[in-house]
Amino acid sequence: MTGSGNINTGASPSPPDRGQAATSIWEVARVAGVSHQTVSRVINGKPHVKAATRALVLQTIEDLGFTPNRAAQQLAGGPVRAVTVLTAGTAPYGYASALAGIEEAARAAGFTVGISVLEPEAAQSQADVAERLSTGRAAIVIAFEEAGVRALEALPREYPVVGVVERPAAGKVSDARPQVWIDDLEAASRATRHLLSLGHATVHYLSIPSSTTQQSQRARGWHDALAAAGRPVPARLEAGWTPRSGYLAARQLVADRSITAILAGNDDVALGVLRAAREAGRDVPGDLSVIGFDDAPQSAFLAPALTSVRLDFEGLGRAAFGILHGLLDPTAPPPPSWDEPELILRESSGPAPV
Repeated sequence: MTGSGNINTGASPSPPDRGQAATSIWEVARVAGVSHQTVSRVINGKPHVKAATRALVLQTIEDLGFTPNRAAQQLAGGPVRAVTVLTAGTAPYGYASALAGIEEAARAAGFTVGISVLEPEAAQSQADVAERLSTGRAAIVIAFEEAGVRALEALPREYPVVGVVERPAAGKVSDARPQVWIDDLEAASRATRHLLSLGHATVHYLSIPSSTTQQSQRARGWHDALAAAGRPVPARLEAGWTPRSGYLAARQLVADRSITAILAGNDDVALGVLRAAREAGRDVPGDLSVIGFDDAPQSAFLAPALTSVRLDFEGLGRAAFGILHGLLDPTAPPPPSWDEPELILRESSGPAPV
């Protein structure tokens, strides 16, 4: 909780003796003969403290064996040094990698990270979502699914919040708060064009869930690439996030020998496609090419190794935190950039069968 006003700490105990561990910045302040606000400024490396006073406070901290903690810094009026990540999942590769990037950047900046998982059917009023923020009001929302989108929209506009989102549709970029995304549309279009260049008549698509009720940007990129090439656009099939969902959705596709190319919404779905193809007696890539998305670490070690679109989710997470850090502290370094999507060619894709 944040706020302003006086804090009544009750009767003032005697200062600890030198060499006795202090338990709060107020004790450090009493021993040093300065205000607790001055101690807080020294702990947080803030300016406007005389050199002699800063040296006195640091020496007092050392003498008392005091270890500053972030909660004490915040209670003493220091900056909020914590961020809550709201996310609908932690297991899928994109979510886990974005979380890893956020945590890495936050730790380097001296922030703690809390995670709150958004249940799909949980109440998401403004009050419900705001209560999930563990400390202060700073938050990053991973909004790759509808639950994340609702949470991002519910948080009060005055809160420092950054969204990690699916690429917005043209003309739909929000100016309400900062957002970062990867260009899924162009990445899917590039993968589709690559399969067409190998001689495949068309490409079938197994879709992962979208963050909106509309067609996802990955699906849109696939669709537009086929349409631009004048190729048939098959009906896309809905899968989920898991290998099982890809396996179940792909069985009807791999049974049709006229289908020679499949683009999967992520690598886990592609893994299910490979299993379904094996059971159907389809040779990959001899008579069926498969491409995934994300380039998860295991993709290079499958048999056959999976061609996949590499997406820099960790870089995206680091950038999201960098933007949030800038909202909290105008002196923070500029946020880093992240890598553009890259098609990684491996064994699972090849020329169309003759």
